[in-house]
Amino acid sequence: MNNALVVGASGIIGSNLARELLAHDWPTYGLSRTPRPDDVPGLQPVAADLLDPASLTAALAGLAPTHVFITTWMRQDTEAENIRVNALMIRNLLDALAPQQSVQHVALVTGLKHYLGPFEAYVNGGTPPPTPLREEQPRLPLDNFYYAQEDEVYAAAARDGFTWSIHRPHTIIGKAVGNLMNLGTTLAVYASICRETGRPFRWPGSEAQWNGLSDVTDARIIAQQLRWAATAETARNEAFNIVNGDVFRWSWLWPRLAAWFGVEAVGFDGTIHPLEAEMSADAPVWRDMAARYQLAEANLSRLASPWHTDLDLGRPIEVMTDMSKSRRHGFLAYQTTEDSFFDLFAQLRTDRLIP
Repeated sequence: MNNALVVGASGIIGSNLARELLAHDWPTYGLSRTPRPDDVPGLQPVAADLLDPASLTAALAGLAPTHVFITTWMRQDTEAENIRVNALMIRNLLDALAPQQSVQHVALVTGLKHYLGPFEAYVNGGTPPPTPLREEQPRLPLDNFYYAQEDEVYAAAARDGFTWSIHRPHTIIGKAVGNLMNLGTTLAVYASICRETGRPFRWPGSEAQWNGLSDVTDARIIAQQLRWAATAETARNEAFNIVNGDVFRWSWLWPRLAAWFGVEAVGFDGTIHPLEAEMSADAPVWRDMAARYQLAEANLSRLASPWHTDLDLGRPIEVMTDMSKSRRHGFLAYQTTEDSFFDLFAQLRTDRLIP
């Protein structure tokens, strides 16, 4: 019997993964600091602080997960602090599970920063990596908390004898409230505000992103890959990129997103217009909209993360990801990106998170 522990179960990836596992009859525990048991029916909540070993020991006592999925991280002010805190989270978790000797496989979700490094790496004179990004590309000679997280998993696997998989998505598209990185919902909220106020739905990012090829990762597709890699012989001790499987240009997709909301699309006009500035005065607008349309969340900051959307859409380089390795190893799922956005928008509307 496979028993899953999803770490970060309240996030975009974790909640979708929990639904995927439960749909395939995996008994599943969801660990987070403040579990929301009503979010995923059937998920067994576990409350613990990954930075508090005593909290983890108490919370995990009596559990014997065979498969552990790590889908969370904590943002810090510097990369040095990112490394210290996020590596410690992994170490504390795997140390707390080690005495039970139940773990057979650990999956760690990181991202394309593995190849790109921090924003400054390719903005301030650095050489951008070749695209499409491939798993065999070496680590960059830069501080990177993803590398530190991986090293913690490798060390614990050598000590405790479990297998591992690493999963590197691009921008995640899916529903979550209170998430730090949420481009899809951010754009839905921005478009809703544009419609309400009569503002145009203006492209906020760079020319390179507007005209270049891109891809994204539906939260449902990474959930499928995580479940597949947990038991597939060919996926043991491997790192995999994970994106939808198609490519697009924002110059093609942007007008389609605007049409879904019935707003005017404005493309790249020679200047970057960061969403963080564009939406800086919109909190009271959203509160008024929440009251008028009886929305479930009136706090704009719990839905929109414009700073993260700006990082993605403001990149001065094209970013796209190769999926060949995953295909060769047997993972063949595919998701149309246009539908990723439209399915999310429809769900947000059904859940009364946008009008």
